[in-house]
Amino acid sequence: MSEAEITRMKQKTTPVPLGTLIGRELRNDKVEQPTIKYGQAALAKKGEDYFLIKPDCQRIPGNPLTSFSVFAIFDGHNGISAAIFAKENLLNNVLSAIPQGISREEWLQALPRALVAGFVKTDIEFQQKGETSGTTVTFVVIDGWTITVASVGDSRCILDTQGGVVSLLTVDHRLEENEEERQRVTASGGEVGRLNVFGGNEVGPLRCWPGGLCLSRSIGDTDVGEFIVPIPHVKQVKISNAGGRLIIASDGIWDALSSDLAAQSCRGLPAELAAKLVVKEALRSRGLKDDTTCLVVDIIPYDHPILPPTPRKKQNLLTSFLFRRRSQNARSNKLSAVGVVEELFEEGSAMLAERLGKDFPLDSSSGLFRCAVCQVDQPPSEGLSVNSGPFFSPASKPWEGPFLCATCRRKKDAMEGKRPSRPAITA
Repeated sequence: MSEAEITRMKQKTTPVPLGTLIGRELRNDKVEQPTIKYGQAALAKKGEDYFLIKPDCQRIPGNPLTSFSVFAIFDGHNGISAAIFAKENLLNNVLSAIPQGISREEWLQALPRALVAGFVKTDIEFQQKGETSGTTVTFVVIDGWTITVASVGDSRCILDTQGGVVSLLTVDHRLEENEEERQRVTASGGEVGRLNVFGGNEVGPLRCWPGGLCLSRSIGDTDVGEFIVPIPHVKQVKISNAGGRLIIASDGIWDALSSDLAAQSCRGLPAELAAKLVVKEALRSRGLKDDTTCLVVDIIPYDHPILPPTPRKKQNLLTSFLFRRRSQNARSNKLSAVGVVEELFEEGSAMLAERLGKDFPLDSSSGLFRCAVCQVDQPPSEGLSVNSGPFFSPASKPWEGPFLCATCRRKKDAMEGKRPSRPAITA
């Protein structure tokens, strides 16, 4: 890259004064923000479920106008270490991948990619510990009326709006139910099949081998294979100012209750009581066969003490009129219809290059490129683009970002089945 190009990039990344950022927030804070109320309930069978509740985060420290909330479920398997590690590190890894000095609108646009980078970085860091447990993750960020959900595994998040329509904001990564994921796992070098018992009979759900995991995406699971990827499905929606309710829960809930039944079972109740009732309903339906954890989060209009009651709707309602897709480039001014959910973003590809975009951040003070996953600075000559390949390949575009450090590039190649990844163990 020429010195002129680097100079132009430095000019583009001039730091924005704190006063300017706060001024932007004040000007943009014309719409009253919702109130967030939440409840949590759980019953333990193996003790491998963990959760995170952070209702008081701030994009600009010290400025309450920049507040956002984070709620997450971590359903561990083969031990608890991966769930605990993800709970303690994932949020910081996500936030470190968001550029500083940007507006709220830009922050929300950068969030889906930052979630991908944060999930992958957390997975790399945990695998370097040399432990073999894994965890599902359903990670929810609420900023005003905008909800962003990132998930790997089979924990789930649903949205119950004031229109009485229940929307699923996650995708289950169970091999039994997801044919696209089965094809990806086998294409990357894994095998998919059921457990063989004496006599050659196959029993149980579909699993990937080696390892025998029923899921195709998770954080951790070093002993299973890199075809089990930590790249999350991400969905971002905006609800109307009528508000709505999120139910975030581990598979102990969803193996017992459908999304509609879980939503219907607790409507009209405060969030804390609603979470307990969902767990009670799952226990009544199926018994305690797995760890069962539920978070209920109410996004309440500013002028209401509690979430307004949801009117009952007929089952044949055309949800397409209430859940409409919006392209990333299109912007609308407001949401007025009660219960309307506007889709801002959705992507579930397991290919890292497709999830990180094309730009390549440059440190304006040092001229170093920054790894798009782990945020480590490196000289331009040492950065490896996610788009680079064989020298004579027409698909190879090594000059296009984003760039990865050597460790994250090895992780990317291993997830795509190009080479085995054996992480260096750190004490």
